[in-house]
Order: sequence, then structure tokens, then C-alpha cells
Amino acid sequence: MTDASTSSRAGVGADQRRALWASVKPRGGRGDRSPLGMWFWDIDRVLLTLALLLIAIGLLAVAAASPASAVRYSGDKVHFPPLYYFWRQVMWVGVSLPVMFVVSMLPVPLARRMALIGAAIFLLLLAVVPFIGVEHNGARRWIGLGIAEFQPSEFLKPFFIVAIAWLLSLRAKEADLPVVPITGALTGLVACLLMMQPDFGQTIIYCVIWLALLMVAGTSVRVMGGLLATAPVGLIAAYLFYDTARMRINAFLPRGGDDSTIDHYQTDMAYATLTAGGATGTGPGGGAMKLRLPEAHTDYIFSVIGEEFGLIACGVIALLFLAIVVRVFVKLLDEPDPFRMLAAAGLATQFGAQALVSMAVNTGLAPSKGMTLPFISYGGSSMIALSIGMGLLLAFTRRNPFLTRSPYVVRWSGQ
Repeated sequence: MTDASTSSRAGVGADQRRALWASVKPRGGRGDRSPLGMWFWDIDRVLLTLALLLIAIGLLAVAAASPASAVRYSGDKVHFPPLYYFWRQVMWVGVSLPVMFVVSMLPVPLARRMALIGAAIFLLLLAVVPFIGVEHNGARRWIGLGIAEFQPSEFLKPFFIVAIAWLLSLRAKEADLPVVPITGALTGLVACLLMMQPDFGQTIIYCVIWLALLMVAGTSVRVMGGLLATAPVGLIAAYLFYDTARMRINAFLPRGGDDSTIDHYQTDMAYATLTAGGATGTGPGGGAMKLRLPEAHTDYIFSVIGEEFGLIACGVIALLFLAIVVRVFVKLLDEPDPFRMLAAAGLATQFGAQALVSMAVNTGLAPSKGMTLPFISYGGSSMIALSIGMGLLLAFTRRNPFLTRSPYVVRWSGQ
């Protein structure tokens, strides 16, 4: 009787505990062990908030630039409504946000495997772009799918970074692996394919990312010094033998006595539009200079922001990009996994370098390169690819903040 009653009470107690757990679990909180709950508490919510803020600012900026681009690209046979590009950007954001969230939930091994497969696929597509690509404004960078077009170089970028990070991380296991020549050859192949389109701006970004990853990976000072020493030689060779680079650089250089053949219109209009609104801007829809600006919704959207929202708003946007880069690198100071450190550093470098180049072009500090401003410029390929990149960055920086604080966690010291 006694054993039976004790067993009965134990069973009742277990049932009560299960019922209590079932009642508490749906409420969420740090004890929520559902996949969504674990993702929410492990994710870098500050980094996610910064990315969402940039996307929201981008929608406002595209809404401001859309009427100017709609007027420019309308003609006798086609007419675009004033907010045509804004509503299309809303659609692309609606597609991109779920992609970013899903990618950020992937375990690191699965995210790495997906990136390596994606790098192989989009490298192959990049190789066929010069032959089957669609041409716009003298450049063949897109592949048409009937109802839409996509730019393989944009999608390749985050996958390329993860692939290079994976190759460089292998040196932690095999110190004799020639990872620098291998990754250099891969970067050189991508650069050649990009120059065939031509796409001088993306070529620069890929090379900068590779050099940054080599530095983070601890490449010797002698090797880094040799690579950096070849950079001026490469620029001179590009100027002498690559027509696209020569035209971009000539348009950037100060005017000489006879420069009638050099087109300074884009750089002049970008700077004039950027400064037309002063510190606080003319207000949404009040800009007039943007109507004369080419590619107001893509390459020169930063100038439109300056005209209508002011130079103060431009400074805030620059600080947001800086905050993303600083946030990631600070978190990586105590990252023990070489692959995660390199991948996250490379992805953060991509966001920072691309934003820096785009803003430098708009302010007249760099030659025109056709570079979009991440999460702000209009474009489906750019928005989806950047969302994949941010999703990977969130996945590689995920960590349980309480795991390292627990006194019950034992770490192997290697001894």
C-alpha cells in the first residue's frame, strides 16, 4: 500500500510539473527552448536592429528618388508612375526580409555548406554573363529570366566571402596549406570575370575584401607588404589598358586645359544635388536638383538624401554603417572559432567598404563606379543578396550570452 501510494503521488507530482512547464513555455522569455525563442535570445539584436533601420531609411530614400527616376526613364512608349520604383522596392523588401531571417537561423555548418554551394553556382553564372547577359548602359552584368533580371556578382559576394574565410581557416589545422595563392587565384578569376562585363567598382570591392581577410587571418607582414605594394601598379595598369577604369579616373581627376572629351556630368551633378539642401534639406519631395541626376534611385541615392533630408541625415547614415562594422569587430575580439571570425569580419568589411565607396562617389571623393548603397539603393538583386549576407553575418555572430557565464560550463584548456 505504502509503495503504491508513494508511486501514485510521484506520478501526480510529475504530471503537475509537466503541466506547469506547458503553461510557462508559451509565454516566451529566456527559458523558451523553441527554435524561434532560442534564435531570438542568441541573435545579436543590436545588429539586427541596425540592419532593419537601414532598410526603413532606404524605403524613404527610394520614395524620394523614385519620381526623378520615373520622369527620366519615361518616354513616348512607356510611362512610369512617380512611385513606381518605391512600390517595387517594397516588394523586394518583402521578399528579402524572410530570406534574411531564415538564413540567420541556420546552424553554422549548414550556413557554411550553403555558402560554398552558392559560391560555386554563382561563379559559374558569372562566367557566362558576358555571353548570355543582358546589357544596360553599356555593361553586361545581368541575366534575364523573362519577368525579372538578376546580377550574379551581387549574389556571389557573400558566398565568396564565406568560401575565402573557409579556405583561410584551414590553415589553423594545416599550417603548410598554400591558402594565400589559392585564395588569390580565386579572387583574380572573379576580378577578370567582372572586368569583362565591365564592372570596375565590384572588382575593387572583391579585392579589398580579400586583402582584409588576409590581414584578419594573420598573414605575414612580408606577404601583406608585397601585396599592398602591387596595388598602385595594378591601378596604373588598369588606367593604361582598361578603358572603363581610364574613363572613370579621367572623370574624377581635376579639369585640365583641354578636357572636352571627359564627361564630368555625373560627378558634378552628384555633388551639386548632395549639397543643395544644406544641413537640414529641402524636405521630402522638395528637391529639384535630383530631377537632373542620373540613376537617382540607385548609384546616387545618397545625393538625393542630402538634398531632401540634409547633410545631417547623411552623417547619421554614415554612422549607422560605422556602427555595424564596429559592432561586429568588437564581438569578434573573443571569438575562438577561426572560420566564424573570418567569415563575420569579411561580411562586415563588405558592408563597410561598399557603403564607403558609394558615399565617396556621391561626395566627389572617388571616381564613379556604379556602386549601390547597401540596403538603401533600389534594386532587387542588391537587396536580396545583402539580406543573405546580413543573414549569414547574424548566423556567424550568434551566441548564447549565458553559456560563458555559467559556472557549470567546463572549457578544455588544451593541456
